Amino acid sequence: MSRIAYTGARIFDGELWWDRSALVVDGGRIEGIIAADSPTDAERVPLGGGILVPGFIDLQVNGGGGALLNDAPSVETIATICTTFARFGTTACLPTLVTDTRQNTAATVAAGIAAAQRGVPGFLGLHLEGPHLSVARKGAHDPALIRPMDEADVIALVEARGRLPNLLTTVAVENVTPTQITRLADAGIVVSIGHSDGTYAAVKAAADAGASMVTHLFNAQRQLGNREPGVVGAALDLGALSAGLIADGIHVDAASIGVALRAKREPGRIFLVTDAMSPTGTGVTQFELTGRTVYRKDGALRLADGTLAGADLTMIDAVTYMHRTLGLQLEGALRMASLYPAEAMGIAAERGQLGHGTRADLVHLGDDLTVRRTIIGGATVWSA
Repeated sequence: MSRIAYTGARIFDGELWWDRSALVVDGGRIEGIIAADSPTDAERVPLGGGILVPGFIDLQVNGGGGALLNDAPSVETIATICTTFARFGTTACLPTLVTDTRQNTAATVAAGIAAAQRGVPGFLGLHLEGPHLSVARKGAHDPALIRPMDEADVIALVEARGRLPNLLTTVAVENVTPTQITRLADAGIVVSIGHSDGTYAAVKAAADAGASMVTHLFNAQRQLGNREPGVVGAALDLGALSAGLIADGIHVDAASIGVALRAKREPGRIFLVTDAMSPTGTGVTQFELTGRTVYRKDGALRLADGTLAGADLTMIDAVTYMHRTLGLQLEGALRMASLYPAEAMGIAAERGQLGHGTRADLVHLGDDLTVRRTIIGGATVWSA
């Protein structure tokens, strides 16, 4: 792979803006940022305006392009999901399995291992959302498949992490013990609390045991109350926890998002996820999720009873919503889609920013924030 100098676009490296500069990529890594008129033997690639930013990282994507991981846990499904969302600026994602059978979970892990071995562009690892959740906060998850974590589950997860580049699992404090959380975290698994009716004290105990994340903040979890802060209160108050957010204007009210951003205690951050399902990127109006029909209407995905079942969202849509609807500065919205999820997964040294030696995962956006080009590991995988 030749050295390339991308020119003609304003550059955001994850912290600072660079004007009249060029981003030099060598061998799939960032070499550095130089003045646009500096002599270089790199091949110049003019971008013709717009902005060049770190690639988006989606830690919760169930499907897209007509494919759903629960329906067909295969390398082909994973590749379809990654390819679909590359069109919308996602350069790394965790295909996500919603609560399913032991058999489908094992098949998903096997598919993820094969996808990693095959080097599927954009594949970051897996997110297993369930089955160790709370029936009281099940959302669209099938209650018949929800169950407590047992020893076999712990062993299977630890073995899977040893063969996957990254593994995230969402659990409820009601169905997983602090000791189990510690064993998972010690094995390098990122443990997230979600679909839980747990108390603040229970979530804090989970965080003390090694949990470091909360899944889709505000949704399918105990809310912040005056005498019981719940999962939401713990997510905002505990600096050890980062939290995913579905910013589509449907899952969480804009005012609630604003309050959460102002309240969140660091170093944990709030980051963007899509929670996308198979219709995203297609014209499909309904699909099946573990035997139940989900309907796509007015920008939302719902079961027949009105329960939200994932989202019809892309990362660039979420970034645009945060910037234009909530008024968040563009660099802040971009960090929520790149740097903050990278930090939450412990991979910020490699991804989420454009520093010397980091992966050349880039998105070229127009001034109107439309995606013009997506680059993964220095290779253009999609262009308008």
